[in-house]
Amino acid sequence: MLVSEVMLQQTQVARAITRFEAFMDRWPTVHDLATATNEEVLAEWSGLGYNSRALRLRDAAIHVSEQGWPTDPAALTALPGVGPYTANAIASICFGAPVAAVDTNLRRVLSRWDGRVLNRFDLERFASSVVGSPAGDWNQALMDLGSTICLPREPLCDRCPVAETCADPSIHVSAPRQSRFEGSTRQLRGALVRADLVGDDLNEAGEKLGRSPQEISHAIASLAAEGLIRSREPAS
Repeated sequence: MLVSEVMLQQTQVARAITRFEAFMDRWPTVHDLATATNEEVLAEWSGLGYNSRALRLRDAAIHVSEQGWPTDPAALTALPGVGPYTANAIASICFGAPVAAVDTNLRRVLSRWDGRVLNRFDLERFASSVVGSPAGDWNQALMDLGSTICLPREPLCDRCPVAETCADPSIHVSAPRQSRFEGSTRQLRGALVRADLVGDDLNEAGEKLGRSPQEISHAIASLAAEGLIRSREPAS
């Protein structure tokens, strides 16, 4: 589950499905993934974006392989790349912890149930007060409800099994907008990682995107410092 949750951070399900299957075929256990090199993990991850997630996932596998699985949310957040939502999802679904895993879908569903847009502490308090048992089933059910019926702009209230408990289905909770990809630093970094994996010239890869030598040099230096590419000489 950790692999799927990390892959779905800022990546659509449709893009992640085939990559998840290939990833799990190659490293079916946490112990297998713990032995993978940077280059191997990045090659399998390439195309999903935010490549640092791949290395944090492998580092989390190393931690678990050496020390075992933490089972409560607080301990899970100590794993590289695991935030509060991911920790709560794993803790509830895999280990039965009685906690709510609030993603964008759950925030929308819960806001409509309560009749107001819930944020931060109000959201946490409300989610904790209504979480069902077993919490893992409850979390997954509400995730499915939010993705298939309690839709952002046109909720299918006539098909909703809990419509009678909903205070205001008209409430709209916008998901955070992702910054423009074309021309972004993310685009440049992704291109450089792909070029490094196949042994292409990094400067040429950046130039094909119309980037300046300064942009390319800075991106190469930051990627090398993060371990996402092999150390290269920057552009002159």
